[in-house]
Amino acid sequence: MTTHSFSRRTFLATVASAAAAPALARAGDALATLAPSAQTSATEDWKDAGVIDLSKSPYAKLKTVPIRAVVIEEGFWSKRRRTNVESSIPSMHDELIAHGRMNNFLRLIGKSSAPQVGPVYSDSDIYKWTEAVGFCLQSGDQPALRETTKAMIDEVVASQEPGGYLNTYFVGDRKPLRMLYPTQETGHELYCMGHMLQASIAYYRATGDSELLDAGIRFIDDFLLPSYGPAPNQKGIVAGHPEIEMALIELYRTTGNRRYLDLAGYILHGDPRIPLRSQQIVYMFCGIPFTSRTRLEGHAVRAMYACCGATDYYLETGDAAYWQTLNRLWNDLTQHQIYVTGGVGAREAGEAFGDPYELPNARAYGESCAAIGNMMWNWRMLAASGEARFADVVERALYNGINSGMSLDGTTYCYRNPLAFDPTGDSADRHTPEGKIRNPWYDTTCCPPNLERTFASLPGYFYSTSSEGVYVHLYDNSTMSWRLLDGNGLRIQQRTNYPWEGDVKLTVTPASPAEFTVFVRIPGWSARNAVKVNGNSLAGAQPGEYLAIRRRWSTNDTIDLSFDMSVQPLRANPAVNDDRGRIAFQRGPIVFCMEKLDQPDQAGNMSEYIARPGVAGSSVFKAELLQGVMVLDQPGMVSAPTVNRGLYFPVTESEHPDQTPTTLKLIPYYAWANRAPSSMQVWVPYTNV
Repeated sequence: MTTHSFSRRTFLATVASAAAAPALARAGDALATLAPSAQTSATEDWKDAGVIDLSKSPYAKLKTVPIRAVVIEEGFWSKRRRTNVESSIPSMHDELIAHGRMNNFLRLIGKSSAPQVGPVYSDSDIYKWTEAVGFCLQSGDQPALRETTKAMIDEVVASQEPGGYLNTYFVGDRKPLRMLYPTQETGHELYCMGHMLQASIAYYRATGDSELLDAGIRFIDDFLLPSYGPAPNQKGIVAGHPEIEMALIELYRTTGNRRYLDLAGYILHGDPRIPLRSQQIVYMFCGIPFTSRTRLEGHAVRAMYACCGATDYYLETGDAAYWQTLNRLWNDLTQHQIYVTGGVGAREAGEAFGDPYELPNARAYGESCAAIGNMMWNWRMLAASGEARFADVVERALYNGINSGMSLDGTTYCYRNPLAFDPTGDSADRHTPEGKIRNPWYDTTCCPPNLERTFASLPGYFYSTSSEGVYVHLYDNSTMSWRLLDGNGLRIQQRTNYPWEGDVKLTVTPASPAEFTVFVRIPGWSARNAVKVNGNSLAGAQPGEYLAIRRRWSTNDTIDLSFDMSVQPLRANPAVNDDRGRIAFQRGPIVFCMEKLDQPDQAGNMSEYIARPGVAGSSVFKAELLQGVMVLDQPGMVSAPTVNRGLYFPVTESEHPDQTPTTLKLIPYYAWANRAPSSMQVWVPYTNV
């Protein structure tokens, strides 16, 4: 049996010098790397694609920038990405091996006698991890990681059947179940293949190695397309768990084969020949025309992935009905369904969206994969429109609801991300017998490698280009070395202490002086903003919009941005029952929470802490705490323990008896549950007294 020797010591020895910093040109490199009309040869085109390849998408207003073109330097995200490379990816590899995920493939090629283990969708665990590796390698080669992954790919491809079929669950006695309608609805065959295609494309764009990509194409060309589709002599397709749609469209972008785009459009439309109950249509978020959807419902990850695929379809076809539907669903998301952390999915039952304004805190599901799906969808909507409202959601989800999903040391993960938690209660994670909120392994282990692929691909989300110039979406110490759409080389360097401080300096250097527009995002949370170009103040910065700065740019021109980093107490719509009479705190893009272990009074119940938002607090950066975080000190009160009161009492009695002054301490939500077990809350009771 092959076990793929891949010790953390061996791996770290090969990446210690690289960590999260890729082998790319550094900020101080000579401008010789920026040819005035930079053109890559046809054989190098696979290196030029971004997280998704929109270079030829006719309805994409914004074009993606390759991951390898952006170096995220020492700052907020470099720590997370270094941990991802040094700890998360290698430890998750070991977990996958230990829990038999590769044995499922090895037994099909005679290298293991172990039985199939894991849920029906277990193949996707290997594929998502491989995609994380592919994105990681796009930031610079790491031989040990590449060689281990290549060996795994060899064995995955060796298990493919001559007819193109590849799935380790539906073999042997289960072979007759392949692609039956009930299997399509729950068996995740196409979901697994979608993740394989995405992994193969990411790995191909990192290395130029098309072995896994060729296997994915064989599945589609030799197994799926001949027998499944809309033709009378074909059997119908229902996605079951949307994922294959966006994978097929990315395969179309990679190969130029129009059949893949058309197949995705057919799946998005649904096939009336397949009998589905209304409950299935809601839960699966597929099976009927996507354009007939009026609200977000059902399984949150399925819905987000379906929206991603539908947006991809719009980017290639310009179908106005899709754009209308996508905006209708986005309005439902932002007006009724999204948590303040950017998480989505209110209900544990069905891991589903709830009714409008149904946003419980302790019972919040907020699956990490759903927050990632939310970010992926908004990234595509941003590309279609160039509108900052979508980038604001990307930032909110990334810094909070996604970033919370991985522990600071990178070895444990949250499947769900509640907004209130009691370690002694029943709000711990049902997916593991330990019942803890962070765990190194889940039998449904979709979230850990999904988080890993997100952090690995992060450089590809910072910038876009357009016919007018370049867009700056996210802020952190970084250097982009790329080109405008007219071929003129361009370098943009960021210097900032974002998100803890609101000042950002951009140094813009085109290879040849030229007139174009730099679009800088003014975050929606920033009420007061200042912008200077080469030291001269510039008017027009509006929260939640891109400021278009058009001029003739030359070497080392500068843009200085200053955002409002004051603490913002937030209230929820009164229709959100759990948040009535409570407030949350946000500073910059970071949402904060209280952990009981930080409070000096150690009250018996978190509801006994009361904030006083009308009294000014303070913000202090503590480098020694939680790898360096801003801490909010907010004046408040602590009530006498609720256990000392009766269950019911007259309305004339004080709601909060025996209150004493205190200082509430709040940490970033993403950093909670990284110390001793402790109660936590995002939404805090408050008083205006």
